[in-house]
Amino acid sequence: MAGTTVKIRAADGGVFEGYLALPEAGSGPGLILAQEIFGINRHMREVADLFAEEGYVVLAPDLFWRLAAGVELGYEGIDLEQAFSFHERFGIDLGIHDINDALRTLRARPECNGKVGVLGFGLGGRLAYLAAARLRVDAAVSYYGIELEQHLEEARAVHCPIVFHFGAEDGYTPPAVREAVRQAFAGREGATVYVYPGADHGFYNPERGKFNKSAATLSHSRTIGLLHSAIGPHYDLEALWERHVESEFVTRSVDETMKTMVAEPYVNHIPTMTGGYGYRELYRFYKNHFIPKVPRDTKIVPVSRTVGVNTLVDEFIFCCTHDVEIDFMLPGIPPTGKYIEVPHVAVVHFRGGKIAHEHIHWDQATVLVQLGLLDPKGLPTAGAETAAKMIDPSQPSNTLMAAWKGSQGEKN
Repeated sequence: MAGTTVKIRAADGGVFEGYLALPEAGSGPGLILAQEIFGINRHMREVADLFAEEGYVVLAPDLFWRLAAGVELGYEGIDLEQAFSFHERFGIDLGIHDINDALRTLRARPECNGKVGVLGFGLGGRLAYLAAARLRVDAAVSYYGIELEQHLEEARAVHCPIVFHFGAEDGYTPPAVREAVRQAFAGREGATVYVYPGADHGFYNPERGKFNKSAATLSHSRTIGLLHSAIGPHYDLEALWERHVESEFVTRSVDETMKTMVAEPYVNHIPTMTGGYGYRELYRFYKNHFIPKVPRDTKIVPVSRTVGVNTLVDEFIFCCTHDVEIDFMLPGIPPTGKYIEVPHVAVVHFRGGKIAHEHIHWDQATVLVQLGLLDPKGLPTAGAETAAKMIDPSQPSNTLMAAWKGSQGEKN
């Protein structure tokens, strides 16, 4: 996605710019993105684009404009020194006034439905919190906000849902500060403090050395959860997944399958590492190695399904006759003509009402046993019994444990 530059008129005179990113739908809830001390650099624009893909009309105002317009800094050397210099000279109260002007500009745009949240990182995390306390916003998200301890008396003025994300190793927000924030919002419905083990300051930013993918991914899901509940948008993820599966296994249309996915999705079948990363590779995979390689008698037997904020977990049994070479499951293995039933788990991540990626899990050993390609004798693995027990939990347990009989009759 590519955003545009818009003008924002300051209430006290002057005009400054902001980076505007629009969702594919063209309209939706608004989101003010409050910058780090590095200005509206490439990372901030990419964050704006990401949340636009999530369905938001995102405006990232240039909050350093009173010091110097168009600041874009990196994270090391002289750029880092300049960033700290801008932070030292930055007027926090004027910054809140500028965010208010950005809010007014965003709400006036036809693409915005009127609901607006504020999201910020570092300095922006501090500003997001203060915007929730001082301005009319509908939700706020603060990532590793700095110097929050200077403003905790304003916590009582926050009346919108708010979430704080901190890294456990962040020296700018030590345990005492995090606990003070937690206590300031203790007992307050809609206010949550998350701390991520092993994560440091800047853990959300992949361009910084402290990037922590697991913390970034989990915090993003939690952020989307707060925003969805407070300002929307709302998507029927289950219906989209059903349409995706139908395109794969019923209509067998590559183009319709790809229409259910984001611009650059990926799929990974964990046991065989088959799938694709990015649109071109995944399209090639679906066209040549998945859809035409699914046996015609394939049947999907649903077992359970859990739908979250931006993730769906589907548990099912994949049943088919191995009458073609199944590239994605059994690459290089000629058809055996044997029937298999394989328990699967699909973890599906969504972005803005479309599928972003799929992690598909199954036990490859049970597949090989059922096809006669692996002798289970003396190995802790089984064949079709794994699928049978998934459907009927009363089927015998512990049949592979020789020690199981030895514990019979023991007192609990």
